[in-house]
Amino acid sequence: MNMDRHKDIDWEKVMAKLEANVEKLSSLYWMDNTGGEPDVIGYDKKSNEYLFCDCSAQSPKGRRNTCYDEEGQSEREKHGIHPAGSAIGMATNMGIEVLSEQEYIELQKFESFDTKTQSWIKTPAEIRKQGGGLFADRKYGRVFIYHNGAPSFYSGRGFRGSLKI
Repeated sequence: MNMDRHKDIDWEKVMAKLEANVEKLSSLYWMDNTGGEPDVIGYDKKSNEYLFCDCSAQSPKGRRNTCYDEEGQSEREKHGIHPAGSAIGMATNMGIEVLSEQEYIELQKFESFDTKTQSWIKTPAEIRKQGGGLFADRKYGRVFIYHNGAPSFYSGRGFRGSLKI
């Protein structure tokens, strides 16, 4: 745990939330098991939820080589190319959400993430309908948002997820 990420978090309340939502422990397990190093990064008073997010320095190793979604993965597989999966599909199976552009930018305020890798982020429907997918990284001290075809996949591109408890 990095205490700078959660200075005002009451850990007894976090534990009580986890104990009351044991089904979410499976999601946290998979976040950690795939290299995400999940950590609490916030608390929403309105919804009374804690926000866990992948805080590994680089995009989680166990989630790289993925297309954006199942449609992109299917497109690749039609041509005999087999990515490790899809960001959206893996996130759904893990019970987590792929970070939005705004969530990714907010995460970067804690420290510098993805300085050597890239992470898929939620792509607006109007971009996805045209075959695209968005991803992000941090270079030169700032966050960059890029686009690529949703079927693309690279060894240095995975995805980060979040979980509300």
